[in-house]
Amino acid sequence: MTGPRVRRPAGEARRLILDAAEELLAEGGAAAVQVRAVAARVGMTDAGISHHFGTREGLLEALLRHGGRKIRDGVAAVLDSWLGRPADLGELVEALAAFYRLGYGDLAVSLHAAGWRDEGSGMLAPVVDALHALRPDRDDVPVEDTRLAVAALHQALATEPLYGPAFRRSAGLTGRAATGAGPQLRWWTATLTRALGLRPGAG
Repeated sequence: MTGPRVRRPAGEARRLILDAAEELLAEGGAAAVQVRAVAARVGMTDAGISHHFGTREGLLEALLRHGGRKIRDGVAAVLDSWLGRPADLGELVEALAAFYRLGYGDLAVSLHAAGWRDEGSGMLAPVVDALHALRPDRDDVPVEDTRLAVAALHQALATEPLYGPAFRRSAGLTGRAATGAGPQLRWWTATLTRALGLRPGAG
């Protein structure tokens, strides 16, 4: 016999649902985020999930936006940590990579394949501003160059969990050199440092 269902405030219920959906995403990718699975994890009915998010697609879109807020908060924490000490691009690269290891790259690709498009912009604008300010050539180089460098990094990190090993194998890497992302992340850190004309540990 089950106990009475707990009626939660809407904001709390949405947060619990999104947290459960994020857990399922990390465990099994976008395909694992099903209304019934989320409902079972939070002790709600399918209708309860639908009340807050409508369809499964609505839930997935809300989850992606939830992830976007988390990445903005994580990036802000990294940038704040640079105050009073040299900037560490490796920290930034790892923070973004860790986020996408939770399955958010898979989620974005799945939603895009289903026809969803995000018209928002500027999620990594604070990163662009911080890195452009560090460039010794910032007076001679348009900020668009820094935007393109950050965009290329973001694209690579978002797709790393999905496609990284396959692309490394296509270049002739095998074994752990193909499956492990560590060397690729270090390459991105060094490449971004050079592209921006920074010294390692510059700040």
